[in-house]
Amino acid sequence: MRLLWVELKDFRNHKDTRLDVPDGLVVAVGANGEGKTNLLEGMYYLFVLSSPRVSATLPLVRSGAESAFVRGEVQAGDARVLIEVEIPSSAASKLQVNRSPLRRKRELRRQVRAVFFGPEDLDVVRGDPSHRRRFLDEAVVTLWPLRDPELRAYERALRQRNRLLKEWEGRGAPAELEAWDAELVKTGSAVIRARSAAVEKLAPLADEEFERLSGYGLVCAYAPNLWGDPLEEAFEKRLAERRSDELIRKTSLVGPHRDDVELAVRDLGARSFASHGEAWGAALCLRLGLAGAVTAEIGDTPVVLLDDPFSALDPARQRGIAEGLSGRGQVVISVADEVAVPVNADAIWDVRSGAVAERAAGAGAG
Repeated sequence: MRLLWVELKDFRNHKDTRLDVPDGLVVAVGANGEGKTNLLEGMYYLFVLSSPRVSATLPLVRSGAESAFVRGEVQAGDARVLIEVEIPSSAASKLQVNRSPLRRKRELRRQVRAVFFGPEDLDVVRGDPSHRRRFLDEAVVTLWPLRDPELRAYERALRQRNRLLKEWEGRGAPAELEAWDAELVKTGSAVIRARSAAVEKLAPLADEEFERLSGYGLVCAYAPNLWGDPLEEAFEKRLAERRSDELIRKTSLVGPHRDDVELAVRDLGARSFASHGEAWGAALCLRLGLAGAVTAEIGDTPVVLLDDPFSALDPARQRGIAEGLSGRGQVVISVADEVAVPVNADAIWDVRSGAVAERAAGAGAG
């Protein structure tokens, strides 16, 4: 899979940027604040129709503009997919694929795949479990876009059930709770199975990536809030056991919204005991492992976008990561310093003040 070209208009600080995107390892180099992260963010937006950095659209629109525009064309197997998105500052985005409106994001995500790494991914290792659950759900949707409704269905059931618990002031349990229990069990079991399958796919590959980087492995294990065979019966039993606690605390205490992922290096929990470099490397290798899992699942390489992947790594590990990025299909990375540009780069972009200049790999900074 390959992004053939990309165009950003009034996206972040990019007033008018259009680039042909070569295959292989492409490096965007520029000082902090010049727009290289914004460039990778815009490219990723084409694939998933959302930002990996913010949930609102207003920050994506250049100051003084009413809307941002992101356009590009992806080669996916034998097909070419033209994607055009208008991003208003205060309304829903408008999407066209091959000149036709598209109603559901998952219809696009079935056709094109990308994996994004950024400094925020350090929270997957260092942060609270919600960051790891978010990573799991991103992995599920990247691997199997049609499973996205399963995740949404659970979120809706959980919200409704929590609202019922919060508003209940009577004695005993509300009559409606039994129906929401059934919905929580049905949708939650689907989420648990999807997350388990995603970890099974990506964990061995992330371990291999980390082994190459550090010389020792990365443990990545799914830690569900509940498990059993059959799963639905175990879910129902656990809900019954926690019923009185839920009525007192007025919130749902059982289900995949309380899942976690166990990450460990050198047989110690990564969250508490990994060095900064180890934690950074673990976060990066989880994304590279996901990219490998996508390749195995669909038989094609996703576009890989890595924002500042070298910043917390020592020079030897920087070289190791850079060497490993060749042969993965199309990989676009950003670096803040000219000395961090890998020697195996196939193309280099200089990014300054939201403008991008192409130069041959191996050429000086100029």
